[in-house]
Amino acid sequence: MRVVVSGGSGFLGSHLCEELLRRGDSVVCLDNFSSGRKANVARLIRRPGFHCAPCDVTERFRVFGPVDAVVHLASPASPADYHHHPLETLAVGSRGTENMLRLAESRKARFVLASTSEVYGDPAVHPQAEDYWGHVNPIGPRSVYDEAKRFAEALSMAYRRSRGVDTGIVRIFNTYGPHMRPHDGRVISSFIRQALRGEPLTVFGDGTQTRSFCYVDDLVRGLLAMLDSIEPGPFNLGNPEERTVLELAELVTGITGSGSEVRHLPLPVDDPVRRRPDITRAREGLGWQPRVPLAEGLRRTVDWFASEAQAVVREPERAAVAGPS
Repeated sequence: MRVVVSGGSGFLGSHLCEELLRRGDSVVCLDNFSSGRKANVARLIRRPGFHCAPCDVTERFRVFGPVDAVVHLASPASPADYHHHPLETLAVGSRGTENMLRLAESRKARFVLASTSEVYGDPAVHPQAEDYWGHVNPIGPRSVYDEAKRFAEALSMAYRRSRGVDTGIVRIFNTYGPHMRPHDGRVISSFIRQALRGEPLTVFGDGTQTRSFCYVDDLVRGLLAMLDSIEPGPFNLGNPEERTVLELAELVTGITGSGSEVRHLPLPVDDPVRRRPDITRAREGLGWQPRVPLAEGLRRTVDWFASEAQAVVREPERAAVAGPS
């Protein structure tokens, strides 16, 4: 297939582009590099079948040639990014999603939207299944991301119902692995960076809040399964193994051999207390479930961060970093 990937230089996007090429597909990577990194796709530039087109998908753009599938990943996805770029986050969830849907419609291509577990907000139901409508603050500080993704889902379903576009939606839970930015505000990247530098690990709240962490290779397998299917979704993609933030801190210090202590800070507004996916639909509809245990995935991620030691030291940290997402 020839696949257009928006946000293709980002954390998830770069891994997806590489796996598409590995299996023999060709890729058009669209990115404005606002949160993606050119370094993530540098090794792909000279690969046959890969084309990187710098562009903003919220504006007019053109893709020449055939298109068999479109994967819309473009969006700031970490608290540090979407708090720093609130209007851009809303724009890529609305105008950007529609532009990608129009591309898919014009080429009769499969369209896959990368949505998020944030559509469930601070959930009142646990674990979260796809038929749960969520508990979201529509005007809170996280709403620029939560509501952008909820709107993108509604828009995708409207194009499916009214215009016959072959759309599919996946809701991605916390994912980690190589290519994460050291200062992106996510809990795993923050903990690993801090542990490698011998700094205190920043825990927001008392650390008993939970997340379910999925290694990036597993997540990409789920994206490919959705891309290759005709299922509309939505499907939760995530690891149903639930861990507290304090448990994660202990794992990271153990793997890195760090003597870092834990420093507690106030829990940000609307930060979810519990987060765990019910992946029954993904198991049954896509034949997908995660394989990589958390300890193994963390070891791989720590090794990558250690190999990127200069970036860990030099990359500037945003002034406003929110929450243990």
